[in-house]
Amino acid sequence: MRKILLLLGFSISIFGILAFSKSYFTPIYFDIPKGFPKPVYDFKNNPLTEEGFQLGRKLFYDPILSKDSTISCASCHLQQTGFTHVDHDLSHGIDGKIGTRNSLTLQNLAWSKTFMWDGGVNHLDVQAIAPITSEVEMNETLENVVNKLNNSKEYQELFHKAFGTKKISGQLTLKAISQFVVSLTTSNSKYDKVIRKEDKFTEMEQKGYVLFKQNCASCHIEPLFTNHNFKNNGLPIDTTLNDFGRMKVTQNSKDSLLFKVPTLRNIEFTFPYMHDGRFKTLSEVVKHYNFGIKKSKTLSKELETPLNLSDNQRVELVSFLKTLTDKEFLFNPRYSFPKNN
Repeated sequence: MRKILLLLGFSISIFGILAFSKSYFTPIYFDIPKGFPKPVYDFKNNPLTEEGFQLGRKLFYDPILSKDSTISCASCHLQQTGFTHVDHDLSHGIDGKIGTRNSLTLQNLAWSKTFMWDGGVNHLDVQAIAPITSEVEMNETLENVVNKLNNSKEYQELFHKAFGTKKISGQLTLKAISQFVVSLTTSNSKYDKVIRKEDKFTEMEQKGYVLFKQNCASCHIEPLFTNHNFKNNGLPIDTTLNDFGRMKVTQNSKDSLLFKVPTLRNIEFTFPYMHDGRFKTLSEVVKHYNFGIKKSKTLSKELETPLNLSDNQRVELVSFLKTLTDKEFLFNPRYSFPKNN
């Protein structure tokens, strides 16, 4: 891996803080996996430190962010399932409220410019505002979150260690959360090991890889397995949810039924699938692309012709998709609940 110190300007940005505090910061080196492109996240504006990462980690797992202190970020983003949920189709919030979409996974976010299924958020440092203020998720205000944190001596000390001040603000709270989630890098699946020539695909996996490159790679581009775009993948609309995707944000009819192309990394464990969680298995997903496409004006051009895969080919494709599982990432104790904090 290439290691780069993503603290360009760190000494300058931190110097002002150190001038009036006795805090010291431990810089974190952000690893760019071999073959990965340059991250798009602005690390200059939010330099990674161990103290900031650990503060963000604690906030991620703390239900204090919700109105009634029952829902945390981790409630919908469980590490062992690729930082998403698997026990229900749609996200659940406080008071048993149910959202309108399946939660997206939190992986390799340093390479993302837009967030949410409809791209309604365009910067990671403000992304957390959406679930915090959503009536069907945390149903809280950032102002109230800051007040609660400022009333905690523990959090005052943690913010002091991370940012050199005990005066907690919404901006620093969001930046701390970003430091944690932007560090959730997955790059050590069997697929990655094969690419690095450390392992070999089985015959079935290799056939599936060929099928993937022929039929799926235009939208799920290696090595991130997404093109970060928005596509209509031919799903019939759920007449109960009536979710038209990106059009809700842009108010442009050309964006009707367009949703963010999700990464396929760790997809074996990130079920249920699609923006509304309608599919429970990868086999169902492949069947959809094989002969379940609903044609419409905004349907992705790549999907105008069904896959027409045989039964054996569908099994081979799923076999390859399972090679994208990175168990080191899914069970990395560094990303888990901070028991010692």
